[in-house]
Amino acid sequence: MTPYRVGLVGAGYVSEFHVKALRRLSNVRIVGVTDLDLARARATGLPTFESLQAMATAGLDVVHVLTPPDSHTAVALEALRLGCHVLVEKPLATSVEDCDRLAEQAAATGLRLGVNHTLLGDSFAARAVALVRRGAIGEIVAVDYLRSSNYPAYRGGPLPPQCRDGGYPFRDLGVHALYLLRELLGDIEDVHADFRTSEAKGRDPNIHFDEWRVLVRCAKGTGNIQLSWNVRPLQHQLIVQGARGILRADFFSMFLTRRRHVPLLPKAVERVVNAIGESVSAAAQVTSNSARFVAGAIRPYQSLHNFVRAFYDALAAGAPVPAGVDEARTVVRWTEQVARQADRAKTAFVNRYQSSGRPAVVVTGANGQLGRALVRRLVGEEACVRLFVRRLPPPEILRHPRVEVALGELGDPHAVDRALVGATAVFHVGAAMSGGWEPHEAATVAGTRNVVEACLAHHVPKLVHISSLSVIDWAGHPADRPVTETSPLEPLPKQRGHYARAKLEAEGLVRAAALERGLPSVILRLGVIWSAGGEPIVSPVGIRIGKRLALVGDRTIRVPYVHVDDAVEAMIRAAQSPFADGRVYQVVGDELLTREELASSCATIHLPMAPACVLATAIEWLFDRLGRSAPISAYRLRSAYAPLVFDCRKAREELGWRPCAGSRASLAEYFIRGLSTTGSATSR
Repeated sequence: MTPYRVGLVGAGYVSEFHVKALRRLSNVRIVGVTDLDLARARATGLPTFESLQAMATAGLDVVHVLTPPDSHTAVALEALRLGCHVLVEKPLATSVEDCDRLAEQAAATGLRLGVNHTLLGDSFAARAVALVRRGAIGEIVAVDYLRSSNYPAYRGGPLPPQCRDGGYPFRDLGVHALYLLRELLGDIEDVHADFRTSEAKGRDPNIHFDEWRVLVRCAKGTGNIQLSWNVRPLQHQLIVQGARGILRADFFSMFLTRRRHVPLLPKAVERVVNAIGESVSAAAQVTSNSARFVAGAIRPYQSLHNFVRAFYDALAAGAPVPAGVDEARTVVRWTEQVARQADRAKTAFVNRYQSSGRPAVVVTGANGQLGRALVRRLVGEEACVRLFVRRLPPPEILRHPRVEVALGELGDPHAVDRALVGATAVFHVGAAMSGGWEPHEAATVAGTRNVVEACLAHHVPKLVHISSLSVIDWAGHPADRPVTETSPLEPLPKQRGHYARAKLEAEGLVRAAALERGLPSVILRLGVIWSAGGEPIVSPVGIRIGKRLALVGDRTIRVPYVHVDDAVEAMIRAAQSPFADGRVYQVVGDELLTREELASSCATIHLPMAPACVLATAIEWLFDRLGRSAPISAYRLRSAYAPLVFDCRKAREELGWRPCAGSRASLAEYFIRGLSTTGSATSR
């Protein structure tokens, strides 16, 4: 058989799995890929074309549309006009009218048009549907679809659709639930959605609505959809409840179980029998399917592989494709009803918090410990302040008459540019504090680049950039020589950790802009921030192991703390100073305690540096074998616990700064409280 010549439009995350599925088919040859981002297209390793039209000249029979949903219709119509069959990633379109346009074009050209309703190719979903249709669990009462997820980390630049559109999460995942509910419960008659922004720890801050509860009324029963970006461990389950039994399909763990109603058995016995039977069945299936996965018989996104194969089998046989326009139309209708509600709600919310363009001092990262203290100081001095934040600040700040809030991402250049219109000064405090490299790259590196460009574009009189002492070469600095602003910088930032690496790159951007482009700026390298009301920090002192604190290396090292009010004082003085040439100041308090003094009230373990480094190397080796980034390394230990002393005379002499807010007694009290309230911590 002459193979189908296939082209891909879109080189995003899902394209990788389409390529793998296509390469398993003997009657398919991949011609190439096109994407608006040609660099991303080239990264696939496939022949790259500048456009679909250009790719079609190489000869195409089928096009896979793998672009964001709002472009599906335009791309699919073009592919049909070029004489190609089309498989579109879900959802088919973003309106019923667009579905009709696609149907008309497909009919006019005599070509096939399908939508990738992936779970129809899943073996567990197919078995569940078959059991229901055989009456294995009696009349269906309700179906629950439970899904938690996460998205690839935002790395800066124009916002991807999951960060931009309020309804994208439902367009992305709610589709699966809707077509499964229709398969099991018949036609959808009504949908009611509740979506909200959670304050759950660890949630993806770039997703506005991260908790969804959707009630779906169908011809044969009720469906419930729960989508979450907070539930861990990740889950993907389908629960079908019938009058004579219950089915549970776990798509991630790869099993399908059934609980049966046996009227002759006492209820207690029935529960025990079902629990044992379900457990044994699940364990057997997980074991078997895990072995098949290791052997390569089951692959990641196996349901997509199955669906793509079914699509091409249908093309070859002249049979209806697995999910055509008629099946997609209803799903699109109800998907869009829910998603557009969320789109409108997010738009209305964000529009309430945008820059007015009036003269104001702009503070990025205003929701953090340092940012909040700075805002309180500024409004106390009757300054008009604009907060550039991802989340709304506390009510007492939000409602202050001299405070304006501009919502946005530091990594988004357009949002930063809007926020800095009319800025009389900028305090750039915002940065990533945790996570992998991607969030640090987006918030700290790309965010600083965006702030620098906006400051230059809007001729901001002064940028005060908050850097960190972590940019210094701690491991290589002589112990008998104080660290100054001219001391060597970290030579191995990737080994030091994401935070130090990002802070070093960000500081370099500001210094280069000051030197080469005349950016009026001052850089402050702050010590470890502390305050009586702030979150306790134990990581610069040691590593929490259960109820004990491990002190690695020299216990007499003085931790470079600075009280938050002293840090704010340095920031205000830097903004008011005549200096604006990108010069750097170190800011560390005077009243410091040794690590041993700080930890005197708790049980400690002393680990000499040499054996600690051996242990850290072993941990690093293990994590490397697991393909993960280690939380600690020998180099990070030597850097974090180097016996350094920081010279802050430059800040005293040029800015007139004097630390006076924190005392040794209050620092000790703060640390004692921290030991009783914090969890485990590792050093940066």
